[in-house]
Amino acid sequence: MALLGVDLGERRIGLAVAEGEPPRAVPLTTLPRRASVAADVADLARIVTERGIVELVIGLPFEASGIEGPQARSTRAWADEVGRLLALPLAYRDERLTSHLAEGRVGAAKRGRSGGPPTPAQRRARRERVDREAATIILQDELDARSRESASERDRENATESAAERDRETAHESAPERADVPERRVDSAR
Repeated sequence: MALLGVDLGERRIGLAVAEGEPPRAVPLTTLPRRASVAADVADLARIVTERGIVELVIGLPFEASGIEGPQARSTRAWADEVGRLLALPLAYRDERLTSHLAEGRVGAAKRGRSGGPPTPAQRRARRERVDREAATIILQDELDARSRESASERDRENATESAAERDRETAHESAPERADVPERRVDSAR
């Protein structure tokens, strides 16, 4: 089972993948945005097939106030179409601050030749790396949330089982003991 994390931008699509047990998100690649959703899907379909992707985790860019603004609605529309065309389920994850965190993980841009500003190729490579890292953060956040939810569910099940066991023990302890009375046989032949 593999999940694909997606950080959708206006120019690029950062991707991360989570495979194995337990799954852990790792950066995968950055794709250029195409002229249409169908063209984006053609690029994604190859990766989905190669990696055995079973679900997409899409970063949803909520506004700072927490509401779903125009960019989030646009992302949701794109993702819904991608999910439909790829026939894959979608999960949405709040991506606020992921680019900022990703930039921190990637670090400062490298200097260009002779200590000057970064070259256009260096700037492009860094932006692509930041997009992949943001997708990784989105996907790992989703995995962590699922892990916490699963652990909470197991804790609830264990608590329910423990309570049932205590109830059985209490019922057993409070039940009157049966006196040892010899069994009486009834002879049905008479």
